[in-house]
Amino acid sequence: MFVSAITLLAMAAPAEGQSPAGGVQSFIATMMPMILIFVIMYFLLIRPQQKKAREHQELLNQLKAGDRIITSGGMLGTVMSVKDKTFQVKIAENVVVELARGSVATVIGKED
Repeated sequence: MFVSAITLLAMAAPAEGQSPAGGVQSFIATMMPMILIFVIMYFLLIRPQQKKAREHQELLNQLKAGDRIITSGGMLGTVMSVKDKTFQVKIAENVVVELARGSVATVIGKED
């Protein structure tokens, strides 16, 4: 019933004539599906998201006075002035609010 330590060591050691490289090959074969899934996830999810974030940052950098915008909250307005981290938006007659740069969802054009 009890297995001696020598028997366990003999079972764990590769037999003569067998190379320990068989373990490495099986490890690679086992990890291949995980690597493939990661590569697919990168090209289908991560890379397009990075591209979209880069385009949004470029849109924020090109923001200037007179641009019509839609905020992430859904408000429409006209940019009155642009600062480092904020900008002022006219949302109605005599109503100007200051918003963070990241709150711009899209630019819809110049004011007519």
